[in-house]
Amino acid sequence: MMNKTIGLLAHVDAGKTTLAEQLLFHTQTIRSRGRVDHKDTFLDTHAIEKARGITVFADQAELVYGSSRYFLLDTPGHVDFSPEMERTLQVLDYAVVIVSAVEGVESHTETVWHLLRRHGIPTFFFINKTDRAGADPQRVLTEIRETLSPDAVLLPRLTSQAMPEELKAFMAERDERLFSAYLEGNLPDDGWHRELAAMVHSGALFPCTAGSALQDQGIAEFLAQLEALTVSAYDHTLPFAGRVYKIRHDDKGTRMTYIKALQGLLKVRDELSYGPEGQRLSERVTAIRKVSGSKQEAADWGAAGELFAVVGLSSALPGDGVGAIAGSAGSDLVPTLKSRVAFAPPAHLKEVLQAFMILGAEDPSLNVSWEEQLQELHIHVMGQIQLEVLEQILRERFRITVTFGEPEILYKETIVSTAYGYGHFEPLGHYAEVHLKLEPGERGSGITVINACHPDDLATGYQHQIVQILQEEGHHGLLTGSPLTDLQLTLLSGRAHNKHTSGGDFREAALRALRQGLEQADNVLLEPVYACKIRIHPDDLGRVMTDIRQAAGSFAPPEMTGSQAVISGTVPVASFMNYAVRLASMTQGKGSLSLRVAGYQPCHQTEAVVLAKNYNKNADPLYTGASIFCSKGQAYSVPWEEAERHMHIKERRER
Repeated sequence: MMNKTIGLLAHVDAGKTTLAEQLLFHTQTIRSRGRVDHKDTFLDTHAIEKARGITVFADQAELVYGSSRYFLLDTPGHVDFSPEMERTLQVLDYAVVIVSAVEGVESHTETVWHLLRRHGIPTFFFINKTDRAGADPQRVLTEIRETLSPDAVLLPRLTSQAMPEELKAFMAERDERLFSAYLEGNLPDDGWHRELAAMVHSGALFPCTAGSALQDQGIAEFLAQLEALTVSAYDHTLPFAGRVYKIRHDDKGTRMTYIKALQGLLKVRDELSYGPEGQRLSERVTAIRKVSGSKQEAADWGAAGELFAVVGLSSALPGDGVGAIAGSAGSDLVPTLKSRVAFAPPAHLKEVLQAFMILGAEDPSLNVSWEEQLQELHIHVMGQIQLEVLEQILRERFRITVTFGEPEILYKETIVSTAYGYGHFEPLGHYAEVHLKLEPGERGSGITVINACHPDDLATGYQHQIVQILQEEGHHGLLTGSPLTDLQLTLLSGRAHNKHTSGGDFREAALRALRQGLEQADNVLLEPVYACKIRIHPDDLGRVMTDIRQAAGSFAPPEMTGSQAVISGTVPVASFMNYAVRLASMTQGKGSLSLRVAGYQPCHQTEAVVLAKNYNKNADPLYTGASIFCSKGQAYSVPWEEAERHMHIKERRER
């Protein structure tokens, strides 16, 4: 029996959870179909999901159909919980994108599509809600082809005997080999069926089916097509390897690590390694649980192609490879807002921090941090709805009452010129010196560290220590104290003392070298931006284009598609967070807006932001640029602008 992992993805309210209920019912996994409005669905089991009528947490179910065992993942459709959705993509064999036959392709649908293509996941479309007034599946198919991919095709009812000529022609247009077979007529129908499955698997073609999940229309046909056109091949004989896609804690607080097994077999009591190369941990699996909805069953093993939860891994995070694969999968959906956590007695800082550490393990995108200078707890979020849900989770799960400050734009800082940084730390009984080269990195590259230090200058162990310190998160810029990014740091040289170098000496020297280099570089404030697509009537084109320019956005020449004008461009998050309301007002509700976070660009209002942040770099004790030297048993401080000429190592700018 083949194991296949299928993800359901959609814009909120497209009917994703309702479709999941029908699939579970048709495969006799559940006896009766639940409804979102009745708050009795199999997968949306959390009280928050029932109350709000939306999926917040990615839940899974196991079902059997034909010769396959399906692991079904129902993902959140609301944009505020899209990181939860993205974490499931790395374990999918296939995805099903649900699109409303009334609303068509919506903003989050485009975000989902972009992620699916980045991960190369074979994709089906289900055009839902065909029973509703205003439904037009053919219009939506055209919209899918124009907006997402011209390779989308509405499938007829497939049989083993005959394939419609129209579908053969559609396939032949996309494959030269099939084009020849089509003209010569020498490929039998069963061959065309095999080729169709292969094209779906390779992402050369995207099947579409139409129906109504609520009315149970088109579900049986969709299931049959899913079974006929999906394949998987997992090797149970190889050493075990898997990918973590979710962290949860059960009612007793036990940490559960959800894994997709990519190869091999994992048994209870096996040792399992994880983490980055050179820093991998190895821990014993004490329990394996097979999970379907709210049901959990203990198991002795988990095999390739299966989804299951393990107990015993203390610090694995979503995205981590386990077993025979190392490293962590990256993320495209990075929050662009941050918020301050406020609480009052009887809540204590220690228990609030502990609760957020647990939540941060379950959702790493929260990026929980304690700001020492401000004595404040901060988190990163996608939007206001997420904050409301977090408040409820903390109140119900941890019995802690918190409030959140108004979400603020999450700015970052970088440099646009090369500089050299020197740091020396030599109070009595300590010694360390570090020389760095700072260069601008590619946009979106984060902080990269290159080690060009010769072992004759500094022992390898100390070099690794410095590199690790520089690779840590939390380095701040000088303009607003915002996180540093897009920076390449090269360790040029360093010096230790045979007797006096200890503990955190190189941490002190490395951070002082970084700060001293930043002081000499040209620093730039970065702001998050959206890739936007706006569809409007041509009569509204002039007003909207002017509006975008005034909001510091940029765009390509508008395109005309039928009776619509389409504007594609890049706009600052700061000025477009609530633009959907303004657009609706300008277009009498007829315009549509799609926004997708597209990274960072130089801030369009740097002076105003720096003034509002009022960051005092000299009051930040963690990032002093001064170096500490020692003379006649007395330590003394040398300010950053004078530090270079006091260094003990001769300047080495080129290697």
